[in-house]
This record gives sequence, structure tokens and C-alpha cells, in this order.
Amino acid sequence: MFFGKSSASFLIGPFTRDGVAAALVTALLDQALKLWLLYSFELGKLGRVVILPFFDLVLVWNRGVSYGWLSQDTDLGVWMLLGFKVVVVLVLWGWLSTAANRLTAVSLGLIIGGAIGNGIDRLLHGAVVDFALLHITTVSFAFNWYVFNLADVAIVAGVAGLLYETFLGGRAAKAP
Repeated sequence: MFFGKSSASFLIGPFTRDGVAAALVTALLDQALKLWLLYSFELGKLGRVVILPFFDLVLVWNRGVSYGWLSQDTDLGVWMLLGFKVVVVLVLWGWLSTAANRLTAVSLGLIIGGAIGNGIDRLLHGAVVDFALLHITTVSFAFNWYVFNLADVAIVAGVAGLLYETFLGGRAAKAP
């Protein structure tokens, strides 16, 4: 039993299918885009690719978590970050099984899918593949946002959905 529930009810709730679909689509799109950028587009050989005046593609191997925090160069460190991701995904899955509405389930699915996508990178490459760079450059000012990927966008969108549901939605999204 986990969180006082049987193992079957831990895995499945009324909106679990929606969350799992969001997680699978997120992880698959994230991995497909990263594989294309790495091996077909060959972003690593191209260096910085200007897409829009405020958006470039640039390959960065993130060995840590957000903003490169807790950067890990050893196998042990990589496995510790992977283990942490597994624990987070299991806890979020437990929350998903109790989701009372579709927005909460899809939001949790986006976070789970993003974590899985970045976890696959860490497992395959020892680091997360980041490639999107937003920036502002003027004559007297330059600002670069951190480099991120589609999984990161999904995680942020999922958190935004949970915050919306919590503060503005009809029913608050309560963590277990």
C-alpha cells in the first residue's frame, strides 16, 4: 500500500488515462525532436543557429538540473539524479491517480512526460539535451535566458496548469 491505497488504485484513477496520454505524447515528442536535432539536423556541428531575432538553437549538454544546478560529471551523480527523477515520477503518478479533473491529470502528465524525456537523455547521454535559447539583444543591452528543451516547456506548462487549477480553477488541485 502506498499513501494508504491499494496498489491497483495507486496506479489508476478516473483521469489517469488523460495524464498517461499527456505523458506519453510529451516524452515521445521531446525525444523525437532531440534525436532529429542531434542526428539529422546535426545541431552539434552547426553551432548557434539563428531562427528568429530573439530565438536561437544551440546545443548544450546539461549535466545538472534546472539552470545546471547540482551538475554531475560522475556516473554516481548521474544515477543519483535518475533515481531522484524516478521517485518524483512515482509520487506524481500517485497524485495523478487521485486527480479529480482533466486539467489536473493533463498537467501532471506534462510534468511526468517532461521528467521522463529528460531522464531518457540522462540515461542515454549522461546529460540532458538542451537546445532552445531565448534572448534579447539591443545596441546597449543583451540578455540570454537559459537554454532549455521541449521537456522543460512541458514541465513549466504542467506547473502552470496546476497553479491555475489551484488558485483560479473551480476545484483546487490538492497534492496527496
